[in-house]
Amino acid sequence: MRSIAHQQPPELEQDLNYGFNGEVGLEFEEIAPDLVVASLGITSKHQQPYGLVHGGVYCTVIEATASVGAAYWAITQGLVGAVGVSNTTDFLRPVRSDRLSIEATPIHRGRRQQLWQVTVTRDSDGKLAARGQVRLQNLDNAQAVGGLDPTPS
Repeated sequence: MRSIAHQQPPELEQDLNYGFNGEVGLEFEEIAPDLVVASLGITSKHQQPYGLVHGGVYCTVIEATASVGAAYWAITQGLVGAVGVSNTTDFLRPVRSDRLSIEATPIHRGRRQQLWQVTVTRDSDGKLAARGQVRLQNLDNAQAVGGLDPTPS
């Protein structure tokens, strides 16, 4: 993981590369309540049988970056965090091999829910490869999703 430009709460830091995020290879570069920037180097493990980036990879990086930003903001508001409840992702341009840049920004942040938009661009030409929206539920009780300290199985 690259150095993070903004200091995040310890409750958020422990989860950044836990589980699926780490397996995918997502690298967080900047985290703030209003912006999350990450990147992903594409390898063969990210491709579907036609050699293109699998749509699930886009859904994953969109969900992950929006969730980190929403959780960070929620924690700064005295809440426990936030979890995704809806992810809508559009695949716009094919990618076979490249580095992807991901940026997540909030559209709406309310008492109970947040809505974030995320763009995924190809580093080689700066063109948009995918975009998405994630709606997230703010959490005021850690037990609602089993707490924030995952235990590896």
